[in-house]
Amino acid sequence: MANITFVKENKEVIAADGANLREKALQNGIDLYTLRGKLINCGGYGQCGTCIVEIVSGMENLSEKTDFEQRKLKKKPENYRLACQTLAHGPVTVNTKP
Repeated sequence: MANITFVKENKEVIAADGANLREKALQNGIDLYTLRGKLINCGGYGQCGTCIVEIVSGMENLSEKTDFEQRKLKKKPENYRLACQTLAHGPVTVNTKP
């Protein structure tokens, strides 16, 4: 199981091992997007980079960064991920819209 805690929303979501962060957030009514992201998001295909989240804890329980994430997030802190490209394999704490 992969418990995902969303800090700003004060919400904990129970997810299966390998659950996609973006999908679990949206399924549970958690808004990942700023206004710009709402207008231009790619629907979870890893093309736009608007679903950036900050991993507060549990980075070791996530999938490796994809090549697209490496390029899109190279000037961001190391604990930033794209929710659509990130799979949870254990407990993780997430800060949305950092």
